[in-house]
Amino acid sequence: MSFLRPVTVAPMPELAGRRVTLRAPALADHAEWAALRARSRDFLMPWEPIWPADDLERAAFRRRIKRYAGEVRDGIAYPFFVCAAGSGELLGGVTLAQVRRGVTQSGTIGYWMGLPHAGRGLMTEAVGLLARWAFDELKLHRIEAACLPDNVPSIRLLQKVGFALEGQARRYLCIAGRWRDHLLWGLLADDPLYPPADRPEPVREPSAVGFGGRALVETGFHR
Repeated sequence: MSFLRPVTVAPMPELAGRRVTLRAPALADHAEWAALRARSRDFLMPWEPIWPADDLERAAFRRRIKRYAGEVRDGIAYPFFVCAAGSGELLGGVTLAQVRRGVTQSGTIGYWMGLPHAGRGLMTEAVGLLARWAFDELKLHRIEAACLPDNVPSIRLLQKVGFALEGQARRYLCIAGRWRDHLLWGLLADDPLYPPADRPEPVREPSAVGFGGRALVETGFHR
């Protein structure tokens, strides 16, 4: 069957921090991903678009991988799994999406964290790692993010990483079935960034992204 043939796209790096590692997900991660998402459903759903009925099924996961693998190949999105440094346990996901070149040189960061791992500052480190990679390796000028006005943990995360509040967009995204206002945040390449540059953040050898290795999964403006 054609969907079983390996699909290789541009290499994705593995970004290592003190407590988390960012890596490109694999189709083999489906069971762990689905279990974490299912356990976190009530926690995540107020902050996300409505989940499709088959969202956690393997076939839907495979379709998501194919879609995002194409976006990485085209250089417009870079999704990562957030894993615990050392053990490799899946914690959540963070993505640089909507990458725009030309006179803009910008992208948008979205993220989600599994319920058992929330509130420990792990996603703050993950977002900072991805932002630094986007500035240093992709040579972006600007990164944007959006969050609901009542999502206090996400607001604190963005503030700690170094994002500046730039405004509010009316009915910006459809979240949990309703068009909701969002706060808009921006981070420039020369802004102070957490974690600071003097903290060790080695970039390991890249690995191929695809069905035969590591591939791509969902993201969004998530907690």
